[in-house]
Amino acid sequence: MAENLRLARLYLVILAIVAGGRWGMSLFGVPYERGTDKVSIVIVTLFSSLFYAAFCRRWLGYRILPAVGLAMTFGVISQLVVLLSTVVSYLLGIHSYFNYPTALNQPAAVPFGLALGIRVGGLVANTLTNGIAGALGWAMGGLLPPSREQTAG
Repeated sequence: MAENLRLARLYLVILAIVAGGRWGMSLFGVPYERGTDKVSIVIVTLFSSLFYAAFCRRWLGYRILPAVGLAMTFGVISQLVVLLSTVVSYLLGIHSYFNYPTALNQPAAVPFGLALGIRVGGLVANTLTNGIAGALGWAMGGLLPPSREQTAG
Protein backbone atom coordinates (compact mmCIF):
# COMPACT_ATOMS: atom_id res chain seq x y z
CA MET A 1 0.00 0.00 0.00
CA ALA A 2 2.84 2.41 0.77
CA GLU A 3 4.25 1.88 -2.73
CA ASN A 4 0.82 2.54 -4.26
CA LEU A 5 0.52 5.79 -2.33
CA ARG A 6 4.05 6.82 -3.32
CA LEU A 7 3.24 6.23 -6.98
CA ALA A 8 -0.12 7.97 -6.61
CA ARG A 9 1.31 11.40 -5.73
CA LEU A 10 0.71 12.90 -9.19
CA TYR A 11 -2.72 11.29 -9.36
CA LEU A 12 -3.60 12.77 -5.96
CA VAL A 13 -2.67 16.25 -7.19
CA ILE A 14 -4.85 15.78 -10.27
CA LEU A 15 -7.68 14.43 -8.11
CA ALA A 16 -7.43 17.47 -5.83
CA ILE A 17 -7.58 19.81 -8.84
CA VAL A 18 -10.62 18.05 -10.30
CA ALA A 19 -12.43 17.80 -6.94
CA GLY A 20 -11.65 21.47 -6.30
CA GLY A 21 -12.99 22.28 -9.76
CA ARG A 22 -16.24 20.46 -9.00
CA TRP A 23 -16.58 22.32 -5.71
CA GLY A 24 -15.74 25.62 -7.37
CA MET A 25 -18.27 25.15 -10.15
CA SER A 26 -20.87 24.12 -7.57
CA LEU A 27 -20.26 27.12 -5.34
CA PHE A 28 -20.17 29.59 -8.24
CA GLY A 29 -23.53 28.36 -9.49
CA VAL A 30 -22.47 26.69 -12.74
CA PRO A 31 -25.40 24.41 -13.60
CA TYR A 32 -24.62 20.72 -13.11
CA GLU A 33 -25.51 19.88 -16.70
CA ARG A 34 -23.02 22.45 -18.03
CA GLY A 35 -20.13 21.70 -15.72
CA THR A 36 -20.08 18.09 -14.64
CA ASP A 37 -18.44 16.74 -17.79
CA LYS A 38 -15.64 19.32 -17.54
CA VAL A 39 -14.38 18.09 -14.17
CA SER A 40 -15.29 14.43 -13.71
CA ILE A 41 -13.65 12.53 -10.88
CA VAL A 42 -14.80 9.19 -12.31
CA ILE A 43 -13.33 9.86 -15.76
CA VAL A 44 -9.98 11.18 -14.48
CA THR A 45 -9.70 8.15 -12.19
CA LEU A 46 -10.47 5.67 -14.98
CA PHE A 47 -7.90 7.22 -17.31
CA SER A 48 -5.34 7.39 -14.51
CA SER A 49 -5.93 3.70 -13.78
CA LEU A 50 -5.37 2.82 -17.45
CA PHE A 51 -2.23 4.91 -17.87
CA TYR A 52 -0.62 4.10 -14.54
CA ALA A 53 -1.12 0.35 -15.02
CA ALA A 54 0.36 0.51 -18.53
CA PHE A 55 3.39 2.52 -17.47
CA CYS A 56 3.95 0.45 -14.32
CA ARG A 57 3.94 -2.73 -16.39
CA ARG A 58 6.39 -1.51 -18.99
CA TRP A 59 8.74 0.63 -16.94
CA LEU A 60 8.49 -0.77 -13.43
CA GLY A 61 7.93 -4.42 -14.32
CA TYR A 62 4.58 -4.73 -12.56
CA ARG A 63 2.67 -7.94 -12.95
CA ILE A 64 -1.08 -7.75 -13.49
CA LEU A 65 -2.25 -8.07 -9.85
CA PRO A 66 -0.13 -5.20 -8.48
CA ALA A 67 -1.26 -3.03 -11.42
CA VAL A 68 -4.91 -3.88 -10.69
CA GLY A 69 -4.30 -3.19 -7.00
CA LEU A 70 -2.90 0.25 -7.82
CA ALA A 71 -5.92 1.04 -9.99
CA MET A 72 -8.29 -0.14 -7.27
CA THR A 73 -6.45 2.07 -4.77
CA PHE A 74 -7.21 5.02 -7.08
CA GLY A 75 -10.85 3.94 -7.21
CA VAL A 76 -11.16 3.77 -3.43
CA ILE A 77 -9.47 7.14 -2.91
CA SER A 78 -11.57 8.92 -5.53
CA GLN A 79 -14.81 7.46 -4.23
CA LEU A 80 -13.92 8.42 -0.67
CA VAL A 81 -13.47 11.99 -1.93
CA VAL A 82 -16.92 11.79 -3.56
CA LEU A 83 -18.48 10.26 -0.46
CA LEU A 84 -16.93 12.80 1.91
CA SER A 85 -17.88 15.66 -0.40
CA THR A 86 -21.45 14.37 -0.44
CA VAL A 87 -21.49 14.19 3.38
CA VAL A 88 -20.14 17.76 3.65
CA SER A 89 -22.72 18.99 1.13
CA TYR A 90 -25.58 17.50 3.15
CA LEU A 91 -24.25 18.50 6.58
CA LEU A 92 -23.68 22.11 5.55
CA GLY A 93 -26.83 22.33 3.44
CA ILE A 94 -24.86 23.19 0.29
CA HIS A 95 -26.33 22.42 -3.10
CA SER A 96 -23.33 20.95 -4.90
CA TYR A 97 -22.43 18.63 -7.73
CA PHE A 98 -22.05 15.94 -5.07
CA ASN A 99 -25.68 15.94 -3.87
CA TYR A 100 -27.32 16.89 -7.16
CA PRO A 101 -30.04 14.32 -7.99
CA THR A 102 -28.52 13.35 -11.36
CA ALA A 103 -25.15 12.73 -9.67
CA LEU A 104 -26.95 10.27 -7.40
CA ASN A 105 -28.83 8.69 -10.35
CA GLN A 106 -32.11 9.95 -8.95
CA PRO A 107 -34.90 12.01 -10.56
CA ALA A 108 -35.27 14.27 -7.51
CA ALA A 109 -33.44 15.23 -4.33
CA VAL A 110 -33.00 12.36 -1.87
CA PRO A 111 -32.49 12.29 1.90
CA PHE A 112 -29.02 11.99 3.37
CA GLY A 113 -29.28 8.30 4.32
CA LEU A 114 -30.26 7.25 0.80
CA ALA A 115 -27.51 9.41 -0.71
CA LEU A 116 -24.97 7.81 1.61
CA GLY A 117 -26.13 4.34 0.57
CA ILE A 118 -25.83 5.28 -3.09
CA ARG A 119 -22.31 6.59 -2.54
CA VAL A 120 -21.24 3.43 -0.71
CA GLY A 121 -22.55 1.43 -3.66
CA GLY A 122 -20.53 3.71 -5.93
CA LEU A 123 -17.44 3.09 -3.85
CA VAL A 124 -17.75 -0.65 -4.45
CA ALA A 125 -18.75 -0.42 -8.12
CA ASN A 126 -16.17 2.18 -9.08
CA THR A 127 -13.38 0.38 -7.24
CA LEU A 128 -14.14 -2.75 -9.26
CA THR A 129 -14.44 -0.73 -12.48
CA ASN A 130 -11.04 0.81 -11.84
CA GLY A 131 -9.60 -2.65 -11.26
CA ILE A 132 -10.86 -3.64 -14.70
CA ALA A 133 -9.40 -0.44 -16.17
CA GLY A 134 -6.10 -1.29 -14.49
CA ALA A 135 -6.13 -4.77 -16.04
CA LEU A 136 -6.85 -3.29 -19.47
CA GLY A 137 -4.10 -0.71 -18.99
CA TRP A 138 -1.68 -3.42 -17.93
CA ALA A 139 -2.53 -5.39 -21.08
CA MET A 140 -1.98 -2.31 -23.23
CA GLY A 141 1.30 -1.59 -21.45
CA GLY A 142 2.98 -4.15 -23.67
CA LEU A 143 2.57 -1.66 -26.52
CA LEU A 144 4.79 0.94 -24.84
CA PRO A 145 8.45 1.11 -25.83
CA PRO A 146 10.96 -0.12 -23.26
CA SER A 147 12.67 2.46 -21.08
CA ARG A 148 16.16 3.66 -21.99
CA GLU A 149 17.58 1.60 -19.14
CA GLN A 150 15.93 -1.53 -20.51
CA THR A 151 17.32 -0.98 -24.03
CA ALA A 152 20.82 0.06 -22.87
CA GLY A 153 21.44 -3.07 -20.87
